[in-house]
Amino acid sequence: MISRVLSAELAEHAGQRVTIAGWVHRRRLLKSVSFLVVRDRSGLAQAVTAGDLPAEESVVQVTGRVTVNPQAPGGAELTEPEIELLSWPVEPPPFDLFRPVVAATLPTVLDHAPAALRHPALRAPLEISAASVAGFRAALDRLGFTEVHTPKIVASATESGANVFGIDYFGRPAYLAQSPQFYKQAMVGVFERVYEVGPVFRAEPHDTVRHLAQYTSLDAELGFVRDHRDVMAVLREAVAGMLESVRERAAPAVDLLGAELPGVPDEIPAIHFTEAQRMTGEDEPDLSPAQERWLSEWALKEHGSEFLFVTGYPMAKRPFYTHPDPGRPGYSNGFDLLFRGLELVTGGQRLHRHQDYLDALAARGESAEPYEGYLRTFAYGMPPHGGFAIGLERWTARLTGAANIRQVTAFPRDLHRLTP
Repeated sequence: MISRVLSAELAEHAGQRVTIAGWVHRRRLLKSVSFLVVRDRSGLAQAVTAGDLPAEESVVQVTGRVTVNPQAPGGAELTEPEIELLSWPVEPPPFDLFRPVVAATLPTVLDHAPAALRHPALRAPLEISAASVAGFRAALDRLGFTEVHTPKIVASATESGANVFGIDYFGRPAYLAQSPQFYKQAMVGVFERVYEVGPVFRAEPHDTVRHLAQYTSLDAELGFVRDHRDVMAVLREAVAGMLESVRERAAPAVDLLGAELPGVPDEIPAIHFTEAQRMTGEDEPDLSPAQERWLSEWALKEHGSEFLFVTGYPMAKRPFYTHPDPGRPGYSNGFDLLFRGLELVTGGQRLHRHQDYLDALAARGESAEPYEGYLRTFAYGMPPHGGFAIGLERWTARLTGAANIRQVTAFPRDLHRLTP
């Protein structure tokens, strides 16, 4: 029986007659022979024929004999092919997809994403992204976490102080969720350790190379921690698992992009926020992008690590649910993880006693009423807990060296873009 074989498997079937299927990636027409390069999910395969060839991006099924040829993609090609045309394009792609270098501007790529992302170099970051998510899930599964799925339509716009997108929910006001924070904390009371992979929405008018209005957040929350350092240890395992998965699942994509994957130290170096301020010579309530870059360079030089924890951010710059540092009034048990000059992860220990939440809100001059549903979680007894959130697109951009986060996002949503 003839069954479909993927391009990457072709050499394993030398001498056999097999069928491949995919898109016409390139046609090479010579005087006496023609070469048809077919692209499928695993790579490229070549067929040799003397007949007519379908247009590029036509969808074809090709049946032929597998012949060893070291010059062909993967070291083998199809000879004596029978080509069946399954569908054909009604217009050409916005640029040549067979050329190694993308000959188009980023706006052109984004405007024509359904076709443009077929280019191997544009698809590769998405493969790395997918492998990263698989590694995140696998690492936390090994640590006894349970995956949860929380609402993305919420009744309150007061989760983090960030701007939110309002929607009409059957005649009532509602909002797109800025974060699963409140829900994942609630689920610690159910499963103790939880994680989620899902979209979050920020209606902030940023127009930069590192911000999106919708991005994918990799969230985790765990109970029975001593303090934020237990959360940092779990984050280290998650990051290591993500990189392990990228190496195993997306090696061709990494090679195609020439990406350099970092090592993860057994213990990621950490400095307190006050020390970071002293080292960089600034005295602001948060780290600037320039400080983040300087600190990352320092960590690489002094510790050989492309990762650096900055702990103990001022409470004034952290959400009200952040646990304060018992030994340093005014500072928190919160942290950021810097990676290659950029804040990649925010996390920390949370408050876990009901009265502490009431006191924290009162100290900030906020009413507890808007948070009534959230606070109810802590009325029933919650363990000391904490968590973190990784921005998937930022992570992928740092791994691949992309200058703009939109280069690693399939269909980005930002200040200007709502289609395709």
